[in-house]
Amino acid sequence: MASLELGLGPKGMIGQARRGRPGWGVYAVLVIGALVMLYPLIWMVLSSLKSDQEIFSNSAALPAQLDLGNYREGWVATKPSFTHYFLNSFAICLGAVIGNVFACSLTAFAFARLRFPLKGLLFTIMLLTLMLPSHALLIPQYVLYVGLDWVNTYLPLIVPKFLATDAFFIFLMVQFIRTIPRELDEAATIDGCGTFALFRHIIFPLLRPAIITTIIFTFIWTYNDFFSQLIYLTSPETLTVPVALRSLVDSSGGAYAQLLAMSVLSLVPTFVVFLVFQRRLVEGISTSGIKG
Repeated sequence: MASLELGLGPKGMIGQARRGRPGWGVYAVLVIGALVMLYPLIWMVLSSLKSDQEIFSNSAALPAQLDLGNYREGWVATKPSFTHYFLNSFAICLGAVIGNVFACSLTAFAFARLRFPLKGLLFTIMLLTLMLPSHALLIPQYVLYVGLDWVNTYLPLIVPKFLATDAFFIFLMVQFIRTIPRELDEAATIDGCGTFALFRHIIFPLLRPAIITTIIFTFIWTYNDFFSQLIYLTSPETLTVPVALRSLVDSSGGAYAQLLAMSVLSLVPTFVVFLVFQRRLVEGISTSGIKG
């Protein structure tokens, strides 16, 4: 009787459940918004299956005939083919991922656990670099790499990653390490672990969510990086997928269907990485922001 008087009986519980669920209008708005956001991608996929004449004559309609010829012709439209460009992109991404995971985790461990002079000042300066536009560093970096004879190699795109130049990932890992109890450090020290043994056996294994987040973002940002790769890679043998797409625009002579087909294929790796590691990505970001 008490539950019924308080309005918590069967009807009251059903009413609360209904009020807690979003209505059909909310779902309709979300679906419409999703379709609006996905329309350019859907248009690009459909147009990649059309001829150039059909794209300009009736771009909004479905393809009259599904033809994968644009993908076959676009893949070999450049010399070398897009197989070479994808391998170049994956090689750069692999080097960048290894460098960021290794260097940023070590730097974050130092800021989060070690004591050294000017620690707070150095950490603040590191965070300030997040607000520094990359274009402001372009000329001095290019002059430096020219002096080192690194232009037209992958070194300018990989070596800085081993020097912990991505402050965002350092901050992400520092926040995560601060959530790890210091009692684990003390227990490991009592067992005879030194500084590097503590990092290797205690901190680094527990950094897995933040490391996975670093891997995902590093891969996506490096793979989609057009400007840096355009500046430092000049010969056709060293080009990556984003720069190769620009070369295809210059050499295709109006073969827009092939360009759209290669653009669709260039999106596949980032979609696969994001979909496979989506749960780990959200976990790493949310866990890293628990404790300031």
